[in-house]
Order: sequence, then C-alpha cells, then structure tokens
Amino acid sequence: MTDESAVDVEQKPRRRIRLLVTVAAVILALDIVTKVLAVRLLTPGQPVSIIGDTVTWTLVRNSGAAFSMATGYTWVLTLIASCVVVGIIWMGRRLVSPWWALGLGMILGGAMGNLVDRFFRSPGPLRGHVVDFLSIGWWPVFNVADPSVVGGAILLVVLSLFGFDFDTVGRRRPGDDPEPEAVSEREAESS
Repeated sequence: MTDESAVDVEQKPRRRIRLLVTVAAVILALDIVTKVLAVRLLTPGQPVSIIGDTVTWTLVRNSGAAFSMATGYTWVLTLIASCVVVGIIWMGRRLVSPWWALGLGMILGGAMGNLVDRFFRSPGPLRGHVVDFLSIGWWPVFNVADPSVVGGAILLVVLSLFGFDFDTVGRRRPGDDPEPEAVSEREAESS
C-alpha cells in the first residue's frame, strides 16, 4: 500500500463521520425548531388546514412510538433510542460509504430529535411525550424526526439488499474475498 492510499483510507472514515454528523445535526435542528413552533403556535385538538382536510397541522403529545404503539412504555423507548444513538456513533468510526453515512445520519438525527422530547418534555425525564404535529390524510400524526428515521432505515435496507456495505465504498460483488484478516482467523480456527 502506498503512503497516498493509506492516507486516503484513513481520511474516508473522517469525511463520512462528518457527513453523518452534518445530516444528523440538520435533521435535529429542523425537528427541534418545528416542534417549538408547533407548541407555540398550535392549540391541541384544533387542526389547522393546510390543504383542505388532507394536510393539517395537528398538535399531539405522543407517549408511545409510531402509530401510538407502546403507550405507557416511554422509558423503554427512551432506552432503545439511546442504544440506537450509541450504536450509530460506534459504527460511524468505521464508516466508508457515503450512502450509509446519509442513512445513518437520518436515523441518528431523527432518534436524537425524539430523544430530546423524551428527556426534556413533560411529564418528566425519560417519560416525556414526543410532540407530533404533521397530519396527512388517514396517516397518523408525525413530526420531522419520524420520516427521517423511516427514510434512513429504508435506505439502509436497500443498500444492504444491493450489496453496499457500510465499511466499503462500492458494491460488494459475488466472489469478492472477505477481508484477509478474517480469512486468516477462520483458517487458524479450523486447524
């Protein structure tokens, strides 16, 4: 390996972690600002029409997860979201793929946005209710963080299905050799 390629290999994870953090920060900021505005400007139970009855702003405090699942288990959801945040930060150190950085950044920003509510909104730390305010047709009321998490998760599933790993730049091809270290470890174990 040349000195130039060694430097490039080291720099990619740093650039990708910057992309991940930037995406997460933008989503977190949008989520917090829109929730503050929703709480300040909307009255609970009084929808504001944007496009007829199809798109409205409707202030709701959600103690559960998406679709009001796990209501009453806010502390469990807080713990799970905290673990997701820690896991993404841990993965970010080895991140090479810009697409994985984008997807993980979307999930991280959304998870942190809802965690801010769970930690700092009433009824209290680890039990706070998430502010939801966007309503489209028959779909449940949601916030900026929710489609970010879902969109990021869909992106990661698609990347995985098409052979894009988080720690490689391009697509994994059938017959590609695994990392040489992993091969030598497996050979040592089998002998």
